[in-house]
Amino acid sequence: MRTSTITRRTAETDIRLTLDLDGSGKSDIDTGCGFLNHMLTLLAKHGRFDLTINCVGDTDVDDHHTVEDIGICLGMAFSEALGDMGGIVRYGQTILPMDEALILTAVDISGRCHLGYGLDIPTQKIGSFDTELAQEFWLGFVRKANVTLHFQQLAGTNSHHIVEGAFKSAARSLRAACAIDPSLNGEIPSTKGIL
Repeated sequence: MRTSTITRRTAETDIRLTLDLDGSGKSDIDTGCGFLNHMLTLLAKHGRFDLTINCVGDTDVDDHHTVEDIGICLGMAFSEALGDMGGIVRYGQTILPMDEALILTAVDISGRCHLGYGLDIPTQKIGSFDTELAQEFWLGFVRKANVTLHFQQLAGTNSHHIVEGAFKSAARSLRAACAIDPSLNGEIPSTKGIL
C-alpha cells in the first residue's frame, strides 16, 4: 500500500493528513480556507488520490501559514508513500484547458526539488484567497516531496481558471509520474540506481 499519514503541529498550524496514491479520488478536506479546500478536492479527484486533510490554523491572521504548511505536509506524504520509488514511471506531463486558460505541467520525481512557476495570475485575490499563496503551496510541496514541477501558462486571463487549471493539470501529471510501470519489475527508473 502506497499510503502515508502525516501529523504536523506548529505554533501556527495543527495538521493531520492522510494520502493514498492508489485511491479513487475520494477526499475529505477541511483547511479553514474555502478556496484551498476546493483546490485540494480537485487535486484528489483528478489525481485519483484518496486525500484527507484536517487543519486548524491561524487564519484569523491570514491564510499563508495554513496554505504553506499543508503544501509541506502533502509533500512529506507523497515522499513517504512513494517509498524507494521502485517501478514508478517517474515523469508526467499534462496540457489542460480550463475554459480560456491553457496550462502545461511537467513532473519529474527525481529526488531533487525545483519549482518552475510560469503562471501570470492577473488578480491579487480570488474571493478572499491571496493568489500568490498558490505558489507558496507548490513551493512547500516540491521541497518536501523532492520533485521537480514546472507550470507554464500557455493562455488565459481569468485568475480562477488559471489556478484551478494548474491544480488539475498538476494532479494529472503527478498521477502519471507516480504510476507503476509493470515493465520495470520494481526497478528504480534511474541509471544511478536511486532517486
